[in-house]
Amino acid sequence: MSIVVLVVDDSRTNILALSAVLRTKDIQVVNANNGQDGIAKIKEHPEIDVVLMDIMMPVMDGYEAMRIIRRDLNSKVPVIALTASNSPDDERKCLEAGATDFCSKPVDLETLYKKITNCLIS
Repeated sequence: MSIVVLVVDDSRTNILALSAVLRTKDIQVVNANNGQDGIAKIKEHPEIDVVLMDIMMPVMDGYEAMRIIRRDLNSKVPVIALTASNSPDDERKCLEAGATDFCSKPVDLETLYKKITNCLIS
């Protein structure tokens, strides 16, 4: 069984870096450039196991995308919020918007992989 992760980030560099690292762990990656694109990818790819959601993006930010995932799509897919800000208030806002977990940037890749694994066994 293969793990499928959706990486939602407006930075092409971040998408490429995260995708390359995840693939070394035999994880399949689907990419989206903003929250609106991420919502579309979730609808198109029901096999997605975990979403890595950047927070600050144009078109639709991560907060709104997570609210739509939970409220409108009624999806239980685990969402790990990724943000450059690491204050307790930011973490709280992410969790209130629907994040399953939170990871601050720059991302420690081993920590992120553990969070992905924890989401799948919870």
